[in-house]
Amino acid sequence: ARSGTMRSQHSLVLLVLSDRLCNGQGPWKDSIQLPQILPYSQPSVQVESVGPVLPAHYGQASGQVPAVLPVHQGQPSVPVSLVQPVAQAPPAVKSQFLAAPSGVKVGCREDSVVVEVQQDMLSNGQLIQPSEITLGGCAPVGQDPSRGVLLFVSELHGCGSTLMTDSLIYTFTLAYVPEGLDSTPIVRSHGAVIDIECHYLRRINVSSNAVMPAWVPFSAALSAEERLVFSLQLMTDNWELERASNIYFLGDVLNVEASVVVANHQPLRVFVDSCVATLDPDVTSFPRYAFVGNYGCLTDAKVTASRSQFLPRKQVNKLQMQLDAFRFLQEPRSSIYITCILKATMASKRPDPQHKACSYSVLANRWESADGDDQVCGCCDTTCNVRGRSVADFKGKAVAGPIFIQDHY
Repeated sequence: ARSGTMRSQHSLVLLVLSDRLCNGQGPWKDSIQLPQILPYSQPSVQVESVGPVLPAHYGQASGQVPAVLPVHQGQPSVPVSLVQPVAQAPPAVKSQFLAAPSGVKVGCREDSVVVEVQQDMLSNGQLIQPSEITLGGCAPVGQDPSRGVLLFVSELHGCGSTLMTDSLIYTFTLAYVPEGLDSTPIVRSHGAVIDIECHYLRRINVSSNAVMPAWVPFSAALSAEERLVFSLQLMTDNWELERASNIYFLGDVLNVEASVVVANHQPLRVFVDSCVATLDPDVTSFPRYAFVGNYGCLTDAKVTASRSQFLPRKQVNKLQMQLDAFRFLQEPRSSIYITCILKATMASKRPDPQHKACSYSVLANRWESADGDDQVCGCCDTTCNVRGRSVADFKGKAVAGPIFIQDHY
């Protein structure tokens, strides 16, 4: 599994020991060390699988726990103190190595979770039996006595999982309830409850008022682990934070930041290909005002003599745009939505007429490029010809809104 960087979002597998009491036992919180997140490091060897490989005929549907689960041949040794992926992480999942609570390994797949539990999970010499432990009410689907391991496999929506829809986090509860020893009414182990979370990446259409998540669409031009996240954000005056309010007044300037984020990919340069403002989220509705077009020409200043412009670029994966606040003529509604098509190319690729960020300077009476090469803006007053789409181009739609523009303070 790999780690990716996103604004305000991370994707990881989290193991949490709970201090809940199980089966009338006393507190056990102090005897368990809570896990600490370890920094991710790329494995030096290709790990094909960690833990036993589940044969196709073993499954939860059968309700059987096999006596011996075959171990994958040639399997590398894995330190018990680390949680490693049970299988190679799917493109929608990123996880970090975590300190394991006494032998629990978790693998979050694209549509399932795999949990491997050491039978001496609590390191007290008492081996957990298959009948004593469940994952959300589901029994283990496999056992490897030679390694002292129990195996759980569940669909993300199975085994009593819960889903946090706004963050796309699936939570499972691993519960150990010790039974009486040899049919006696005594136990020599306390119970345990472990919460397991699988965090999945989202694409965010950023709005000044609400976050609207959606699955990141797969692009055939990207490898399996390279998912693009395009966003459009209203920023504060100093461009350091997202603006808390979505209310402006006529005469104000909107600071709008377009950005692209992708995990495990070399740097990308983002462009605003086109933008349109509407009264509602439907970009085909009327009235509508297109203020960026022709592959990155910001026309508002040219048409209305406004201060609207692209600022000189500071980071290749971000583009800052200033837009004078406006309202639609004879329209009582004060809300507007800004919908932009964003495009990303390799950062090493220089701007050209199809990949540019151009603003019209009223004072200089000419087009200027945010990347410093004003020659690429020469076609903004005509038509910028298309030479054919480059295989390195990736596009996405981003929306900011609703934005409320008031007449006066």
